[in-house]
Amino acid sequence: MEGVEQRKHRRLVLVPGPFQGHLTPMLQLGTILHSRGFSITIAHTKFNHPHPSSHPDFHFLCIEDRLSKDEVQSRDLVSLVLTLNTKCEQPLREFLAQDRIACVFYDALMYFSESAARPLKIPSVILHTNSAASSLARSFLHQLKALGFIPLQESMLQDPVPQLQPLRFKDLPISHFGRLEDHLQLISLAGDIRTSSALVWNTLECLEESPLAQLREDYRVPIFSLGPLNKLAPAGSSSSSTGLLEEDNACISWLDKQCRNSVIYISLGSIASIDDRQLMEMAWGLANSGQPFLWVVRPNLVRGSEWSGFESLSKGFKEIVEERGCIVKWAPQRRVLSHGSVGGFWSHCGWNSTLESICEGVPMICQPCFGDQRVNARYLTSVWKVGYELGDGENDRRSVEKAIRELMVGTQGEEMRQRMSKLKDKVEVSIQEGGSSYGSLESLIRDLNGLDPGLLLLNLGDGDCTLNLPMNLPELRSTLCYVSFLSSFSVSLWPLIWSTRLSSSSTFTSSFFSPGRSTLNTCASGGLLPVDPAVDECSILPEGIREARGEGGGRARERKVLEGVPDIE
Repeated sequence: MEGVEQRKHRRLVLVPGPFQGHLTPMLQLGTILHSRGFSITIAHTKFNHPHPSSHPDFHFLCIEDRLSKDEVQSRDLVSLVLTLNTKCEQPLREFLAQDRIACVFYDALMYFSESAARPLKIPSVILHTNSAASSLARSFLHQLKALGFIPLQESMLQDPVPQLQPLRFKDLPISHFGRLEDHLQLISLAGDIRTSSALVWNTLECLEESPLAQLREDYRVPIFSLGPLNKLAPAGSSSSSTGLLEEDNACISWLDKQCRNSVIYISLGSIASIDDRQLMEMAWGLANSGQPFLWVVRPNLVRGSEWSGFESLSKGFKEIVEERGCIVKWAPQRRVLSHGSVGGFWSHCGWNSTLESICEGVPMICQPCFGDQRVNARYLTSVWKVGYELGDGENDRRSVEKAIRELMVGTQGEEMRQRMSKLKDKVEVSIQEGGSSYGSLESLIRDLNGLDPGLLLLNLGDGDCTLNLPMNLPELRSTLCYVSFLSSFSVSLWPLIWSTRLSSSSTFTSSFFSPGRSTLNTCASGGLLPVDPAVDECSILPEGIREARGEGGGRARERKVLEGVPDIE
């Protein structure tokens, strides 16, 4: 076990978004990083703050967000996020300046974190808690607006979106919580990576290979696909208790009494809301289906009601359902989905819920409500073919009954269950040694372990050479580095992902390194080849250095120093 002092000097600050679907994966990431020897500080807003008692291994910092009562109670979540970003930067910067921080991880919505870290020369990494496909779709919204496709027209909702297949216009991740102009502004601000060193997505290569490839092409910084975070977190860790709502574990005892694969689990997430009519149609569809059900009716799910539960349902419904239904305010979702009696999940298709259902091999009824949920639902139903689409206008009791029966006992549902089982197996392979997510995590950990301010370690084959220079780590995204060496040889460059801008008295070089250990060809005169030999970036080299590509230049042990570049003693 590492000493407290050693862990202290490997401190990471994590800044989660203040919503259930954003908070959960960030805390899971924190649990993973803590298990690998890092000290974790969660810097959170006062609004929707996590519960420190659930995470005794973390330090918690409450950022004073100075939100008014009206702002806290507003349904305009887009405006709320924009406001938080204007009010939280200074308090976070003041905290970061007090200690030695190795790196800041922040939710893409909390982009003020990069502005707070940059002046302090602290590298930052962005965590995207949504799918890669939805991020890609968001990046096209401004272009679609310029072409006149947004605002959306009723007549084109079913039409395919150019360059975003299989999405239809109705599937675009457009928020209904605020003005369109504010939403587009937030997309621009959250999508600007600024000087951030790398991006992390809670996803898997086997699910989103194509969107991830496009994002890597667009961003040109290291992208780590670390999904699913809930599976990568150590078994038995506190990452299972990440919610803002109290879980009702009594429902597990009810599930224990049900037959295998017989229960339909219903949860529409932590933000979506419905009206009384929709509640009644859902209830009667469930009753008429004849299937056992576990239904989450959380506080404020029904607009204008703190909690409806059985109280708002008719006596006739209760008599028909009897012990066949269980209604709770909030459920331990991962435990529910892994329970053998659960055979289907009626979901809003939030990304966390989508991943959790895939991890447990549970097919889905897809009822997206807003934003990226529509993108996820489209992939579930049309790409992976493991979900049954409950379309717009199909939430009457007959449509609900039909969807439940088809998923739970129909031929289509059985085919979905088989495909979902195969996806589950692919997930298991991804998180094991040799799998893509396992490899991404190891690369990230290796890279973070290389973050020792002021020290650049070069593995020179038979011996190590330490270059004692101050490092301005946040300055990345160039492609080459120029360093003077004694002779021509190959080296492995360790601190990896951080395009490292080294400086002595003045800044003289910057570099962009691919994840993991990269082999660099050097020459005696100091030229350094592109890190990734598969990408020809030679054109950006200065004329005098461009000649140095290939086998290297200069005679063995010839010592020449590029202007402004200190020699290695």
